[in-house]
Amino acid sequence: MTTRQPVRPFRSREWFAAPGRADMAALYLERFMNYGITPEELTSGKPIIGIAQSGSDIAPCNRIHLETVKRARAGILAAGGVPMEFPLHPIFENCRRPTAALDRNLAYLGLVEILNGYPIDAVILTTGCDKTTPSSLMAASTVDIPAIVLSGGPMLDGWHEGELVGSGTVIWRSRRKMAAGEIDEAEFLKRAMESAPSSGHCNTMGTASTMNSIAEGLGMSLPGCAMIPAPYRERGQIAYETGKRIVEMAYEDLRPSKILTKANFLNAIKLLTAIGGSTNAQPHLVAMARHAGIEITPDDWRSGYDLPLVVNMQPAGEFLSERFHRAGGIPAVLTEMLANGALDGSVMTCTGRTLAENVSGHGVTDRAVIFDWDKPLKEKAGFLVLSGNLFDIAIMKTSVIGEDFRARYLSRPGAEGVFEGRAIVFDGSDDYHHNINDPALNIDENCILVIRGSGPIGWPGSAEVVNMQPPDHLIQKGIMSLPTLGDGRQSGTSDSPSILNASPESAAGGGLAWLRTGDTIRVDLNNGTCDALVDAEEIARRKAEPAPPIPESNTPWEELYREKVGQLGEGGVLDFALKYRKTSEKVPRHNH
Repeated sequence: MTTRQPVRPFRSREWFAAPGRADMAALYLERFMNYGITPEELTSGKPIIGIAQSGSDIAPCNRIHLETVKRARAGILAAGGVPMEFPLHPIFENCRRPTAALDRNLAYLGLVEILNGYPIDAVILTTGCDKTTPSSLMAASTVDIPAIVLSGGPMLDGWHEGELVGSGTVIWRSRRKMAAGEIDEAEFLKRAMESAPSSGHCNTMGTASTMNSIAEGLGMSLPGCAMIPAPYRERGQIAYETGKRIVEMAYEDLRPSKILTKANFLNAIKLLTAIGGSTNAQPHLVAMARHAGIEITPDDWRSGYDLPLVVNMQPAGEFLSERFHRAGGIPAVLTEMLANGALDGSVMTCTGRTLAENVSGHGVTDRAVIFDWDKPLKEKAGFLVLSGNLFDIAIMKTSVIGEDFRARYLSRPGAEGVFEGRAIVFDGSDDYHHNINDPALNIDENCILVIRGSGPIGWPGSAEVVNMQPPDHLIQKGIMSLPTLGDGRQSGTSDSPSILNASPESAAGGGLAWLRTGDTIRVDLNNGTCDALVDAEEIARRKAEPAPPIPESNTPWEELYREKVGQLGEGGVLDFALKYRKTSEKVPRHNH
């Protein structure tokens, strides 16, 4: 028996000691024996450490965890814990239809039930692909047992004919090249394949890299964990250290509720700006905060808007994750931010130390990748929060506004930062792809492309479809982007300065439902407004018309999801689930 005593009695003792119920302890222990565990291991009083396995053949971005957990198990054993690995619902952004956004809340529900109903004292959350990080942290907050994030790491840098090609980003850029007649389909495929040269998740600052960086910024993973490339030896080493650390966290009772404070989330919003992170971080970060009992307001997002972009990484910049890691990764960025008073360094982290203590001694080793805070890649590079008669809240990623876009739409003398355009409205992505090149639409450089029916209810799940490219004839003239607006999302690897995540969505009665092709939309980035210039009487008349159609649900989960899900502005969470917090404090009743 171990003589070391935890701060809070381990939950697993309620199963394997079962005070007053020797018959139940025998029942719980009996079947574990069939694969070789000894009774002594489970009755020793050592913490049972769950390993939430997100890797599988159907989730290639996370498949590296089939290897990393071997080192994590070794770390758990070395520190005196008992590892127990279990599978998670798979999430694969690229391949899941109609969208992987359906899976975040489903994976959350499944993990809550596992952590709540099994004899697990603490857990390693293996993350990688976009939604595995928020779903895991949402569940960790709901149950509130000690938890730590082990990310799988990005792929190695991709190269095509001497040019860096970033996963995802190369798709959107190659689409434009093909529309311009610069490449054919075979070249498109070759560029895409060469952007994915190894195991790991996206090597751009897409949503996967963003969310694992945010996990580190929130203090939920070991310093440096987010950006270590999946194939590097350091990935196995940090898995081992993560295994050791979660055992200590179990004894210390260092739970998510002690780490995920409002100050940590404000730090994460600011880090998001500095790294040029994905717009998908907005609903994910809000969802994680709400499950932690914390409200994120539009003003909180504005607190990160005026900060600079310092990480020169695609899609907002030039390089990819391997070089970013070598330049110092997230610890170097945090050090730069702390040195310039942009973060609260006193917040607690999973190491048991403060954020400032974690990154002490870390510095930037490559100024081509991590710029000086006072000489950034871009000034005021955060998410711009917008509102108006088309939606209550939407965001625009300003770090990807290029010089051509700024000159064309945001530099009118006397009206800088303000643009107007004729709306071209599409009902879903099929409508867009089938009709974007229709001459009858008369699309020119003064148009705004709008897509609706792509939110949580309308899709269902919310789809990455807002980053629409112009019609081929404009691309062939050198116009590579038009203003775009939608109630869905866009890929974190996209370099489109879209207005997206518009809430409420059209399917929930938002203003995009009554918008019509030909209406004028006015966007004022200075005041954070976006309005259709349509008089109130005409809006009222349109609201009385039938709403745009939405497809029927195709599975039981799609129907249940639509019934229970909230809007992207509020995190797209299952609102009924928010009242369940710290469920580990009540041990479930016996099952026999």
